Amino acid sequence: MAKKMWEGVTEANTNKAADDFNASIRFDQRMYKQDITGSMAHARMLAKQGILTDAEADALCDGLAGILEDLQSGKLPVDETAEDIHMFVEQELTQRLGDVGKKLHTARSRNDQVALDIRLYLREETDILLEKIRGFVRVIADQAEVYKDTICPGYTHLQRAQPITFGHHLLSYAMMLLRDADRLRDCRRRMNMSPIGCCALAGTTYDTDRVFEAGRLGFDGICRNSLDGVSDRDFALEMLSDIAILMMHLSRMAEEVILWSSWEFRFVKLDDAYTTGSSIMPQKRNPDMAELVRGKTGRVYGDLMALLTTLKGLPLAYNKDMQEDKESIFDAVDTAKACVDIFTGVIATLKAIPENMKKAAGEGFINATDLADYLVRKGLPFRSAYKISGQIVKQCMQEGLVLENLPLEKYREHSELFDTDVYDAVDLQNCVNRRLSAGGPGLASVEEQLNWVRGQLD
Repeated sequence: MAKKMWEGVTEANTNKAADDFNASIRFDQRMYKQDITGSMAHARMLAKQGILTDAEADALCDGLAGILEDLQSGKLPVDETAEDIHMFVEQELTQRLGDVGKKLHTARSRNDQVALDIRLYLREETDILLEKIRGFVRVIADQAEVYKDTICPGYTHLQRAQPITFGHHLLSYAMMLLRDADRLRDCRRRMNMSPIGCCALAGTTYDTDRVFEAGRLGFDGICRNSLDGVSDRDFALEMLSDIAILMMHLSRMAEEVILWSSWEFRFVKLDDAYTTGSSIMPQKRNPDMAELVRGKTGRVYGDLMALLTTLKGLPLAYNKDMQEDKESIFDAVDTAKACVDIFTGVIATLKAIPENMKKAAGEGFINATDLADYLVRKGLPFRSAYKISGQIVKQCMQEGLVLENLPLEKYREHSELFDTDVYDAVDLQNCVNRRLSAGGPGLASVEEQLNWVRGQLD
């Protein structure tokens, strides 16, 4: 049974159930590397300031390095009777070094230690998640390149609206994900301030060098108020918020993949590696991976709301409630990384069915706006052109025709401005290629977007 380091004013004879309820070792043990790294920097700072001797700092760092190596190799199991990862490491260090190990905690508290560990941990996880997003965007760009001139219907209100290309559609998600990455980078900048040296809440009487310690740990600076340094987790909330937005974008894409792969759409075929079957219906190919991404989005939203609610009424400085920060942010990070990984595979192996996309585009009168624009170019006011185009679409629907095969004499019943060039105007490929405005689905515009996205990745 691990000894309680806070034994002193009390006998520390807490109830077993209370011990279990109070402990965080089962989930904060994942921060062992950050805890040990932070302790090494702290030992070096104490020696620099003459609070410890160089020999003591060397012994502490060597001891900590040994613990890290043994944890990573599996030689040293984590003692889950310890209250938290900080107490476990300190106890193990003291067992190995004796009284020298007890000197490590000089001029710090578990309050600033845990604030340090979680910043170090989330900084590393942010970098990992950013790299995964970059890989996903690269896959989307590759697929957009393949399908940059594949005609498909664009939708509003889930109704066929105007012709675009599948590559153009895919690139819209690349833009969203690049903004997600930008938000995470911005969050990382605010996260990268060191709280170590704030101690419990009021700093210390020792002559410490917080800037030196922060520099050794790769921080951009220090938290400038000791109360703030130990009592806020807004950096975790910001990361949770950014991850929630990322998951929202993944969920929207998942929803479309689910629709596109259905028999009602049949726009894409999902690879067998990312679908499952039915226990009783042999014909089924279920888009379970996309559905799980969609479902796990709600889980991440819950993590964000849980931490917001935990923090909303806390007085300064540290309160035990703040122990609840870790499971929420750990779960959200783990979930987001898994979802980005799996959906990268889904999109990388997805195959479009261009003939079905083209057929759907041809049946939805999505070139009606182009028909109105044709009349505008002939000199008709847009609102008048809009009305005539609507009347022609209605006639086509009644007669089972589409704009491309409506006879010219039928067109001229509505306006003498129509001529044989109307068929060029309503050709779907021409409709797309004429959309050359920046950001549009025309081939030149899509290629420009692709170049921009690849430039962002580089």
